[in-house]
Amino acid sequence: MKLTKNIVSIVTDVILNESEAIKNLVNHINDDFQHIIDAILSCKGRVVITGIGKSAIIGNKIVATLNSTGTPALFMHAADAIHGDLGMIQGGDVVICISKSGNTPEIKVLVPLIKNRGTILIGMVGNVDSYLAVQSDYVLNVTVEREACPNNLAPTTSTTATLVMGDALAVALLECRNFSSEDFAQLHPGGALGKQLYLRVNDVYTANEKPMVAPDATVKDVILEISSKRLGAAAVVDSAGILQGIITDGDLRRMLNAHDSFKQLCAADIMTKAPKTIDADEFAASAMLLMQSKNITQLIVMKNENFAGFIHIHDLLKEGIV
Repeated sequence: MKLTKNIVSIVTDVILNESEAIKNLVNHINDDFQHIIDAILSCKGRVVITGIGKSAIIGNKIVATLNSTGTPALFMHAADAIHGDLGMIQGGDVVICISKSGNTPEIKVLVPLIKNRGTILIGMVGNVDSYLAVQSDYVLNVTVEREACPNNLAPTTSTTATLVMGDALAVALLECRNFSSEDFAQLHPGGALGKQLYLRVNDVYTANEKPMVAPDATVKDVILEISSKRLGAAAVVDSAGILQGIITDGDLRRMLNAHDSFKQLCAADIMTKAPKTIDADEFAASAMLLMQSKNITQLIVMKNENFAGFIHIHDLLKEGIV
């Protein structure tokens, strides 16, 4: 089938259509948004989101975003609600009903049942003159001028606008709850994202060897220590346990370039002073960022201001910290 329009032009039109609709959402924000935030923050139950069709799909995503940012939420399909699932709504819940038209038969049946339960009803709707909008306590206006679909039929721009409004709601609630990265980590313990938010250097480095030499150690002793511990470096620590420097494979190569003989040299002569270190209680992700910024592969770990060991970039890659 021969296309009558250039693909790049089609894609560009869709993106511009949807981005313009998102931009226009700011014109729909009014006092109702503040009232909705207040209602959700003060409710004793959960946010119950309902809808049908594409609105149901978007509703499920909004529920997931709310749950992951500190606002307990669940999804109730509008069609199933009138066949028993209405029991999911408990006293103290807030209900958000999503509908582009606000006039679908399922919504018209469901709305009175929700209101009879004494629940605050929020309409997230694309038609502010619709049955849902009129019956709602508060309205989130997600009206769009037209869909990206050339026939103005397939839910495209309207679902994007609804999704963005849901994100705006979740982030506003997150800010009001002072939801921190530590709180986020508690709800996202799995995968690389979770590890970035909770895994600390102390959880990783202790499995490694602890290569270290005295400042007066011979170069031969330094090489043997680095080779046997397989971390590509050794810490230089004096008799009082105070860190003096670090010797890496790179320091050894530079020594060979600078000296014809190293028999008279000791660790203090070839070490790098003031090495990069990280506290054992720091996040492992911070160790990765420091290594990347300094273009190095290991860091000395400090605990209570004392040398504790090494953390290597391979440790972090193995943990999925990227």
